Amino acid sequence: MNTFAEDHAAGLLDNCDPPCLSLYQATHRHHPENQQDPIRFGNLVKKLEKSLLQKYPKDEVRPLLEPFLALAGNRGFWSHTFDGLAVLGAKGIFRVYKLQRPVAELVVVADSFHTKPLMSNLQSADRYQVLGLNRQAIKLFEGNRDALDEIGLHQDVPGTLTDALGEELTEPHQTVASYGGVGGSQPAMRHGHGGGAAEVDIDAERFFRVIDRKILEHHSQPSGLPLILASLPEHHHLFHEISANPFLVGESIDVHPDALSSLDELRVRAWQLMEPRYLDRLATLVEEFGSARSQGLGDEDVAQVARAVVGGRVATLLIEMDREIPGRIDAGTGEIAYGDLAHPEVDDVLDDLGTLALKMGGEVVFVPTERMPTKTGIAAIYRY
Repeated sequence: MNTFAEDHAAGLLDNCDPPCLSLYQATHRHHPENQQDPIRFGNLVKKLEKSLLQKYPKDEVRPLLEPFLALAGNRGFWSHTFDGLAVLGAKGIFRVYKLQRPVAELVVVADSFHTKPLMSNLQSADRYQVLGLNRQAIKLFEGNRDALDEIGLHQDVPGTLTDALGEELTEPHQTVASYGGVGGSQPAMRHGHGGGAAEVDIDAERFFRVIDRKILEHHSQPSGLPLILASLPEHHHLFHEISANPFLVGESIDVHPDALSSLDELRVRAWQLMEPRYLDRLATLVEEFGSARSQGLGDEDVAQVARAVVGGRVATLLIEMDREIPGRIDAGTGEIAYGDLAHPEVDDVLDDLGTLALKMGGEVVFVPTERMPTKTGIAAIYRY
């Protein structure tokens, strides 16, 4: 499955050969709710076709829709969805992204991909990661206030102590059996030749250092997300003491994920730690906008902000999460031509502003409607 964060960072979606097709819909994780998902998807594909036929001949439209139609018929795919779905397609490209929160049904045919729903997931202030850790193995999870899922480790991140230390294990013949389960509360029973707790602690420290370095390099730095440790309390002090990860949250979850009954229980515990930070960050951004606006360094007028974004003046851009303003932006002047999203050359102005601001080195944060400091769907803090 594709990862939008990686594709975005690689610039894969920046230069689409028009027409660029974007489809969004809410999906369901479980039966029987998910039975209607492929049917709704097929109806949205028909809307894409209708929009395309306004401008393009049938013989050009059919190849563009073929991968969408193939996905509609893939029963295995529809049995393993999340809460939302984004599908982007054009000549030579077809990307499918499972989302951890529902999105409104939407189809857009334009000269660039409509990525605001994806960006709002990527740039939302409520995202975090959880590191499930014990002396033998690790797991990594990513989520938000609504959902949490295990994610695959980068290929360079060792999944077990043996993978991390190999022949450098202090006691290569020692085995460890945790009769309470991997994350259980009962102490592990150790068997082997010689050695004891001191040697095991040495291995644990070296293992934790490797994990800390690799998680920072391949997950924390690329994502920029807060990281919460989830492990037995006996590991908290050691891991925090050796960690060089600036994204590691000071508080930890005092149980390994495997000891919990469900992922949702882990999400609840994680959000208890994250919610105060989330609210503090949003409050800080709103306060900074108010201060900037009072000094003439902030604006909520969409037309003025568009010109500032193109000119590279925007340091931070707050965008209302579920707002859409149909239109196109002249990337040279910032002038806006408003229109209808059903038209095959019209996108969302807020979507384009977010993309342009990021390209200009600005920070973009998608904010829930109730937390936005303006009524226009946008709030910009200028550099000068």
